Amino acid sequence: MDEFKDKVGKNEQRKLKALRDGEQSVWFGLGMFGLIGWSIAIPMLIGIALGIWLDNRLGDRISWTLTFLLVGVVVGCLNAWYWLSKERKEIERQEKHDE
Repeated sequence: MDEFKDKVGKNEQRKLKALRDGEQSVWFGLGMFGLIGWSIAIPMLIGIALGIWLDNRLGDRISWTLTFLLVGVVVGCLNAWYWLSKERKEIERQEKHDE
């Protein structure tokens, strides 16, 4: 029963804080989606450009475009993971500070 009371109390505190600080708009959420999307798209596009350049330069049997596309996707996903974990840590820090 105490767990339930604690959970309800924390939810109430979070809601009161949101009212006090002002809720973030839908545009903020869309901006965060955009940030994550661009953090994946930019390394991917750079990888594609580098791969095309190498394919034209070397004329090898290996498709450098596909290789660097995959490298760009991996780097972009790691980049997005970094930003999301950083944001999550900030939220957790705020929650501890509020308690």
